[in-house]
Amino acid sequence: MQQIALDIGLSAGPTVANFFAGPNEAALKHLELWIGAKSSAQARSPVPTYFWGPEGSGKSHLLKAAREALREQGARVGWLDAAVLEPAEFDEGWAAVLMDDVHLYTAEQQHMAFNWFVNAQTHQRPVLAAGELAPVELKLRDDLRTRLGWGHVFGLHALSEPERRAVLRQAADARGVFLSDEVMDFMLNRFSRDLGSLMELLELMDGYALQTQRAITIPMIKAMLDNQ
Repeated sequence: MQQIALDIGLSAGPTVANFFAGPNEAALKHLELWIGAKSSAQARSPVPTYFWGPEGSGKSHLLKAAREALREQGARVGWLDAAVLEPAEFDEGWAAVLMDDVHLYTAEQQHMAFNWFVNAQTHQRPVLAAGELAPVELKLRDDLRTRLGWGHVFGLHALSEPERRAVLRQAADARGVFLSDEVMDFMLNRFSRDLGSLMELLELMDGYALQTQRAITIPMIKAMLDNQ
């Protein structure tokens, strides 16, 4: 059965609070301690952190959660992902450097990422990075690949289906929404299985159900999609 990928993000934004760790508890605890450090850049350890794992394992969620947490503290950060075609020069005012989807970087992005890394080390700024592959397997220039792997490295795992079901059930209960097993099966079999998309789908379903005064059923979901 073909799955429908929802090209939408979490409306509430990725945060540490809405990250369900599952098998990735060690990575979450590490990030919580990192974010909880004093807000001055010099207070955080300059040792880099690298998260890696398959799509849907939560690595980008953790990086974006860190970015938002630093912004809430009034800090500015350098952000680089594969969609940033013209990366900015390193800014000494940045509290940290965050680099996502490093496995997709072009030669120019790799050059700038290495430049950021060197400057971050010089100015004692921490680096958080993420990619789909372990450092040793990254098809990147050697000087960047080795730097990504010399600090804290956490391999992340996608949630199992029972864990995704548990998260959906918990989120639905918090909203006062009943999800039947039939609806849950439909969600998991017909839509993108990454947790962010599933949580956004739940929010859309809840809003549509309230608007139309209907219970959440498979026909209701299909009607909602037809009206998108």
